[in-house]
Amino acid sequence: MSPSSRWRDEPPKFFSIAYVAEVLSVSDRTVRRWIDRGELVAHRFGRNVRIAETDLKAFLALRRNA
Repeated sequence: MSPSSRWRDEPPKFFSIAYVAEVLSVSDRTVRRWIDRGELVAHRFGRNVRIAETDLKAFLALRRNA
């Protein structure tokens, strides 16, 4: 399945900083620090900051192996 056909079937999921913090049981500030240090990729949509599901999974995989 090509990436473009995947997006037609299932759009990418984006999460708020608050949601990621809640799921990982950390503070919003911790998530923002990870973003500021470049450890967690975030996307800006106007004034909103969102974390893609794929970027969150990659972040967690790297942390798991560290």
